[in-house]
Amino acid sequence: MEAEFQDIDENGSWAEIYQDIRQQSCDLPCKVAKLPENKTRNRYRDVSPFDHSRIHLQLGANDYINASLITVEEAQRKYILTQGPLQTTCGHFWEMIWEQRSRGVLMLNRVIEKGSIKCAQYWPHREEKDAVFDTNFKVTFVSEDVKSYYTVRQLELENLGTGETREILHFHYTTWPDFGVPESPASFLNFLYKVRESGCLNSDQGPVVVHCSAGIGRSGTFCLVDTCLLLMSMRRDPSSVRIQDVLLEMRRHRMGLIQTADQLRFSYLAVIEGAKYIDGDKTLQDSWKEISHEEDEPPEFTPPLPPPRDTKTEMQFFHQKDEVTQQMIHCLGSSQEPQLRQRIIPDRTDVDDHVGIQDSTSENSAPSQQHQQQQQEEEEEEEEEEEQDETEKARCPEQERPKCEDFAEPGTWSPFLTNVCLYTAVALSAYACYRAYFH
Repeated sequence: MEAEFQDIDENGSWAEIYQDIRQQSCDLPCKVAKLPENKTRNRYRDVSPFDHSRIHLQLGANDYINASLITVEEAQRKYILTQGPLQTTCGHFWEMIWEQRSRGVLMLNRVIEKGSIKCAQYWPHREEKDAVFDTNFKVTFVSEDVKSYYTVRQLELENLGTGETREILHFHYTTWPDFGVPESPASFLNFLYKVRESGCLNSDQGPVVVHCSAGIGRSGTFCLVDTCLLLMSMRRDPSSVRIQDVLLEMRRHRMGLIQTADQLRFSYLAVIEGAKYIDGDKTLQDSWKEISHEEDEPPEFTPPLPPPRDTKTEMQFFHQKDEVTQQMIHCLGSSQEPQLRQRIIPDRTDVDDHVGIQDSTSENSAPSQQHQQQQQEEEEEEEEEEEQDETEKARCPEQERPKCEDFAEPGTWSPFLTNVCLYTAVALSAYACYRAYFH
């Protein structure tokens, strides 16, 4: 396997091999996922479970959830790969965990990534203690162990109908980027063996639930590496395990596993490194822990997205700006001209562009105390507007910005800019008449 990896790496043919795998993958029917009543239960339109391997819910009239059962008979391993729950499917998610008797949940994404919601918050925060879902299940927060790049939570899942409770271990990988790979094979393998040591992957437990956002990229990478390492430890000839064959077989149970050539390359690296531990180098596990720096402070995460923008508040904001502008114009009649700061409001399609500030200062004059107060008020309001711009950045990720509403139609001036120009022209004309009449 190591020679195969080096050969592919030297030839730079990862993309070509990844495309071959995609072409060889089975295109099996997924009719149930496409039914009108199930479309709202899918996070992505192009990621659906196959009909033959989808998980069936047992409560309610609709048994659909976007989740697939992957069974590896030789390795005696079962995984449930699913999408990050939607706000409306969190109850279905916990129902599935209860019915499948799963003891572990592996979350390989963050709730918010690059300003977009990738998964609903389906477990209670430490402060909330518990959360009740519409499928008659309650989840209670018990404890958590926070490491630099992953967190292990102990949760309690209760069936409110029967009163029975079960312990659920929630393994949350917090630094794995979307469409990307972990920082190193060592950190990934350290996480993998933490999950293994918990017993959640054992055959005497229900299938472990693995999800990222779509439930195919990062989730597929984890399951592929775990399966290959398990097969290598079971076979007399570990070199007989071929990663590409294992991946193609797993793709018969859920579409699109492994989303990029980089993830395929990383899978090779992780399996090659993990094989050294299987060969008898038991010091590797301590080495992985040291290299991963799991005891360091975790990085800062993206804050939750703000609530939808309030149009009424926006209109009040613009009215306040107009009032300040009118007060400044009245001051132009005096011999002391205030300092003007004209703000150019950007289009919503270019919220990343810097906002233009144009300053014009009168020569031989200084603003009065009243003018300074007005200027301070205007600056405070501009800071308010900058905060709103930052909020819009978080709410509109780069790929979705063209969909966001603009302040004004392209090619037109905003109401505020129009008023400033109009009032300035009138004020300057009045001042010119005043100077001509009295001087």
